[in-house]
Amino acid sequence: MRAQFVLSEIGVGLRRNLTMTFAVVVSVALSLALFGASLLLSDQVNTMKGFWYDKVNVSIFLCNKSDGETDPNCAKGAVTGEQKKQILVDLKKMPTVDKVVHESSDEAYKHYKEQFGDSPLASSLTPDQLQESYRIKLKDPENYKVIASAFAGRDGVQSVQDQKGILENLFVMLGGMNWAARAVMALMLVVALMLIVNTVRVSAFSRRRETGIMRLVGASGFYIQAPFIMEAAVAGLIGGIGASAMLVLGRYFIIDHGLALSEKLNLINFIGWDAVLTKLPLILATSVLMPALAAFFALRKYLKV
Repeated sequence: MRAQFVLSEIGVGLRRNLTMTFAVVVSVALSLALFGASLLLSDQVNTMKGFWYDKVNVSIFLCNKSDGETDPNCAKGAVTGEQKKQILVDLKKMPTVDKVVHESSDEAYKHYKEQFGDSPLASSLTPDQLQESYRIKLKDPENYKVIASAFAGRDGVQSVQDQKGILENLFVMLGGMNWAARAVMALMLVVALMLIVNTVRVSAFSRRRETGIMRLVGASGFYIQAPFIMEAAVAGLIGGIGASAMLVLGRYFIIDHGLALSEKLNLINFIGWDAVLTKLPLILATSVLMPALAAFFALRKYLKV
């Protein structure tokens, strides 16, 4: 097969159906950009889980004087010194506990003022209204239920709270956003495939005279199909390069510069450049193979004589 002939036919086909080729490039670029973004979002969620789950604490809030009037868990009154001592002893005996930190009412009040000092409620609070607590770092965050079952309902304990439960709501929301992105990506992918098939068939129809002559002189089916398949592959590759550029620029301007989320949201451990760069070969390979296979199957029946 002469490479020069194939390349010239590719150029002719792309120029002849310029509008549809442009539509293919744009749809492939958008669908693959969404595909890459969904993969990166999955990596980001997993990175955040590993980062935050390693830092979450279980908090055991102890009853104070005011809780006895409003909270049934504290009906027996404020926690006693003996009860606090026994809770601490029992915590240190548990193999799942890594570290225990006691926070007094005064310390809780100080932390509240630092975080919510501008709120109207802060001016009306007093230290004795805030519970003292034990903040427990677990060796495995999944073992929260062990702490909850051991201390919930005990005399002097107002409640046992797991920060992991709060984070789970965030990760469920991020997971939902990821699936929404995948749904849009799938829709765009279907649109791209339909455009590829139509573009290839229009191109084949406009050159039906040339392909008929090639059939008569004994050219093989693959020899005839090759220019059309490569047209689709080239258009897809251009779209894949566009999708890769979107991901790289998105990472650069959203996280590092421009919005600079890495500086503004320093509590989030963002994915690095390695996560982005490892997705680009997959996107480029998909951008070539997907249109080529679509064109191949679309032409098998169309070019039969």
